[in-house]
Formats: sequence, C-alpha cells, structure tokens
Amino acid sequence: MVTGDLADKILLEKIIQDFEPDAVLHFAAFIQVEESVREPFKYYQNNVINTVSLLEAMIKNNINNFIYSSTTAVYGIPKEIPINEHAPLNPINPYGASKVMVEKILKDMSSANDFRYVALRYFNVAGADAKCRIGQAYEEATHLITRALKTAHGEFNKLSIFGTDYTTDDGTCIRDYIHVDDLAQAHVQALEYLLDTKKTEILNCGYGHGFSVKEVVEAAKKVTGIDFSVEETGRRAGDPPALVADNSKLKEFTGWIQEHDDLEYIINTAWDWELKLKNNRAFQGSYRDI
Repeated sequence: MVTGDLADKILLEKIIQDFEPDAVLHFAAFIQVEESVREPFKYYQNNVINTVSLLEAMIKNNINNFIYSSTTAVYGIPKEIPINEHAPLNPINPYGASKVMVEKILKDMSSANDFRYVALRYFNVAGADAKCRIGQAYEEATHLITRALKTAHGEFNKLSIFGTDYTTDDGTCIRDYIHVDDLAQAHVQALEYLLDTKKTEILNCGYGHGFSVKEVVEAAKKVTGIDFSVEETGRRAGDPPALVADNSKLKEFTGWIQEHDDLEYIINTAWDWELKLKNNRAFQGSYRDI
C-alpha cells in the first residue's frame, strides 16, 4: 500500500510505473453536497483537477482501463423516477457538477485515445461490512443513516430532518439506499465487464426503490430500540426531492444481483459498526487513563 495525494504527479507516475496495473479504480473524492455549495473550489480542485492528474499519468504510461466513482448528483432534479442513464445531466450543486465534468473528460478521452471506462453512478451508499471489519468513519458524519445512529448512541443531541415540504408522500426527501457490499460487488463485475468487452459504459448503482427520510428515521429507531430526538427544520441547499435508480442496465451488462436489499439489514450492519467504533473509543480512553 502507498499513501499519497492525487495532486502529487511525480508520485502518481511512480506508482503506476511500479505496479503496472491493468486497470485503475478511482474512489477518491469529496462528497458532501452542503459543503460543496459552501466551498465549491475545494470540490473542483480535488474532484476534477486531481482526477485529471491521475488520468494524465495513466495515458502517459499506457494504462487504458478505468473504473470511475460517479454519483446520482449528476442528474440534479430528475423529471422521471426511477432515473435511467440517459436522463439529462443537470446538477444543482458543485459536487454533482464536479462529477459531470469528469464524466465529460472521460468521454472525450475515450474518443481521442485507446481508453475505455465504466462510470458507476452511486445512489446512497449505506451500511457496513457484515463482519464489522470496515464501515463509514468520516470525521464529520453527514449521511442520514450514520447521523441517525450516532444520535441514537448519544454522540449528537438530536437528528435534524432538513425539509418536510417536498413533493413526496410525507414531505421528506426520498433516496435509494444501496448496501456497501452490493456496491463493492458492482465494482468487481463492472471491472470484469470492462476487461472482457473493452467497452465504455455508464451504469447506475442502486436498488430501484427508495425510502423517505422519515421512513429511515423510524427504521433506525426500530433497529436500535432507541427513541432518539428528532428536529424538523428547513431545507438544506442542493437537495433534490427524490433520487431512485433504474438499475436494469447494471444487471443486464454485468449480471449484478442485489443481495442486501433490505433497509433494516443495512441499518443493522451500520449500527454494529457504530457500536464497535464507540467501544473502541471507550477502550482507548480507558487505556490512556491507566
């Protein structure tokens, strides 16, 4: 393993020359919608400019297969639900715009070079490894499920619901939540597809149905058995009312199967992970006190 920065062009080229990969899977990005509205340059610098540095190093060293982590945020406020890959790209926040920019760069590179890619447009990734080996560990939790669970075990005093006046059944945003294990498997099968066919594709990664914020909150209370405090407040900048995937193309092209399509299972794995994090912090605190 090498720890580095995509902005370090010299290191990038050395890594590619040392490892000589058949393909590159690119996950590194800033992903917080609200932050991107407040700090757009941060997102364009890291998500676009640094990705270009990686692509430049790949082309220079004749590495021509690329798996790209894109996002449903490229669609903005879609006119039709579920969303298929041909829906117009109309992002409403800098995060989504940064991903659209890279997708356009990839398209142009593919046209001009012996270069092909699969862009996976993630919907809402959630949950943790079932064996509790890895999970979400951001310094500042913003994802709904993680935030709800941290509220349940007392890390936050309350959970805020941003907006209850959307054009949905209960007035809160609807999202398509995909378990991280299923998303990981989608990457494996997308890479196999790319290496086998040498064809460029764009694929949605979601389950094809969604849950509202209020439904997720109730499921989190059920899983944890804790009636944590919830506050309804105004809309958050950059949030569309509903985002649900049409995943038929992913299934058709790669044979992907959604094995963990169960909201309570997703939350259960995330809860186990949060409890592990909390226990680890408690242990470290006790160790320091000795």
